[in-house]
Amino acid sequence: MGATIVDALDTLYIMGLHDEFKDGQEWIKQNLDFSVNAEVSVFEVNIRFIGGLLAAYYLSGQEVFKVKAVQLAEKLLPAFNTPTGIPWAMVNLKSGVGRNWGWASAGSSILAEFGTLHMEFVHLTYLTGNPAYYQKVMHIRKLLAKMDRPNGLYPNYLNPRTGRWGQHHTSVGGLGDSFYEYLLKAWLMSDKTDTEARKTYDDAIEAIERHLIRKSNGGLTFIGEWKNGHLERKMGHLTCFAGGMFALGADGSPDDKAGHYLQLGAEIAHTCHESYDRTVLKLGPEAFKFDSGLEAVAVRQNEKYYILRPEVIETYWYMWRFTHDPKYRQWGWEAAQAIDKYCRVSGGFSGVKDVYSSNPTYDDVQQSFFLAETLKYLYLLFSSDELLPLESWVFNTEAHPLPVLHLGNITLPGSETQR
Repeated sequence: MGATIVDALDTLYIMGLHDEFKDGQEWIKQNLDFSVNAEVSVFEVNIRFIGGLLAAYYLSGQEVFKVKAVQLAEKLLPAFNTPTGIPWAMVNLKSGVGRNWGWASAGSSILAEFGTLHMEFVHLTYLTGNPAYYQKVMHIRKLLAKMDRPNGLYPNYLNPRTGRWGQHHTSVGGLGDSFYEYLLKAWLMSDKTDTEARKTYDDAIEAIERHLIRKSNGGLTFIGEWKNGHLERKMGHLTCFAGGMFALGADGSPDDKAGHYLQLGAEIAHTCHESYDRTVLKLGPEAFKFDSGLEAVAVRQNEKYYILRPEVIETYWYMWRFTHDPKYRQWGWEAAQAIDKYCRVSGGFSGVKDVYSSNPTYDDVQQSFFLAETLKYLYLLFSSDELLPLESWVFNTEAHPLPVLHLGNITLPGSETQR
């Protein structure tokens, strides 16, 4: 399905590589076919493919991208055929049969997966006039609003058959992360008219700050994970996006707390930079601990890898946009040099298995998000603020820019039924 081509398109466009962009466009026109008998992740296909196609459409105006995005979205809709309307994690593109991951708690769907559809689906309704997309994501929001939340926190697992939470595990990293991001971005994307999304975001962040955010003995602010009534003093690379999120959400936060959230973003950025700085390669591990004297360091072998992830650089970019403190460019440049030195191979870039080893082994994989996110955020970090200004564009969780919808008096089809 050409994930790398689709995911990288808007990066090519933004960097002015228009010949390569045209090659990608031609490939998509001729070869991108969704009638394959294959099971796909609804979440991954949404953020990488639909997000990538929509961004390419909005940047270039080429109709083919919109057509393909809508064709693919139609194939995802059967995933929502569950007793609650909470979608399955996977769907077969040909048969429309959905199911959940075998490892997920008690057959549950995952918060970050079903909670990270809103931006793309609202744009699909906006572009097509078909209310189904908007209604499906608003239904998810309404259902969540009615549910009890332990300590105000959202557990990562929700059963789509029963509508009950699975095990009480809450994380701002994997399994939870982009759910919170999309609450904030739903508000931004609506030209700040979707106040319900903003309120839900503010309430969630307040609970996260109360229960998950701590300072280590060495003075590093980190976001732990809540597991079975206990705070695990560990943070994942994925969680590092939150620094940028706090900065992005600072303006418009309740009780004049804008300064507080910008400061919190800066503290998370600093902690995540430390996780890079304390390795041999100056690249961050997958997860790092804050206990028994070790801080911002991976302890277990299976957490020492770096797979070209973007979250730390993403936070540097947002912090740069909001503060223009030169250290964020400095830190981004350190990461860029380390990636070039340790991850570049003859066929592209590869993840490495141990960031604490001076001669690391490669994992021989170049994730599509490396081109979609890591390189795009690095490029934007050293570009002018006029390139994709944050007043006009909101980035999906795969760094695909979608325009703010200045709906004014236009009502999205289907939205009346939600009021």
